[in-house]
Amino acid sequence: MKYDHIFDELDIATDPFALCELRGACDLGLGRDASATLHYILSGEGEISLRDHEPIQVSRGMLVFVPALQSHALRSFGEINDPVPECNPADLKLASLLAGTDQADTGQLTALCARVTVGLRGVADIIDLIREPMIEDVPSPSEVRPTLQALLTEISSPRLGSRAMIRALLMQCMIEMLRKRLAKDESSFRWMAALADPSIWSALKVMLDAPGNNHTVESLAGHVGMSRAAFAKRFAGAYGSGPMELLRDLRMNRAGQLLRQTELPVKRVADLVGFASRSAFTRAFEAKTGQAPRDFRASHQNK
Repeated sequence: MKYDHIFDELDIATDPFALCELRGACDLGLGRDASATLHYILSGEGEISLRDHEPIQVSRGMLVFVPALQSHALRSFGEINDPVPECNPADLKLASLLAGTDQADTGQLTALCARVTVGLRGVADIIDLIREPMIEDVPSPSEVRPTLQALLTEISSPRLGSRAMIRALLMQCMIEMLRKRLAKDESSFRWMAALADPSIWSALKVMLDAPGNNHTVESLAGHVGMSRAAFAKRFAGAYGSGPMELLRDLRMNRAGQLLRQTELPVKRVADLVGFASRSAFTRAFEAKTGQAPRDFRASHQNK
């Protein structure tokens, strides 16, 4: 199987989970996160609205993966007046949800949310290559449902080994979501064929490992021993776009991580992700996220 080696090497990490509760008809803006985000809807009905994308209708049992730097918001369709959206630590209020209590009739949308990072061992952020949301409607007999129930149990009642168990259960969910899309040959995931092409994978690895380096189509082609024209054609055929378009996205995702996780000056962030000037970096970042770098950092500090 041409993709087995990819799944063999997957590695996953997650930030602490939050339980997001939206009471009544209201929105909870989640902004543009530097990491991908995973939402599991525990009760209620609503939608996830995304920038430059059709809203995703959600209800109990749905699992939604939102790619990095995708501005999005949870929206509840409840009817209660004076709603107050809030996020609490997940281990505080999961008991009734684990018992199967459906709170949809109270006008409350409840979702378990987490930042996720998925890479190949030794290579950062393979998830940066996923550009479109992944949506999984998890019915009772679904293969994923027992995994999600086990995940909820580990989060609500942590004990020895829970961190490792949560990572393993999340891995199961991500593998299931990815392999379904590969089996259906969904166009947005055909880029994974690039990982099976040794030459294209070698160029991808160079960009993933160091997106801030001075890469060009010529330098990448030389790295894999191909002519510029032959490499550009082969890369576009495997990935669906040119190498410079992918490099721009990788640089913006890495910049978002640096802005969220460090106090480095914006000029230094620009340098680290391969921009000669702060102004050029700011224009590119705003075009990608809709926010200036300083505003992006401030929004995450406020969270």
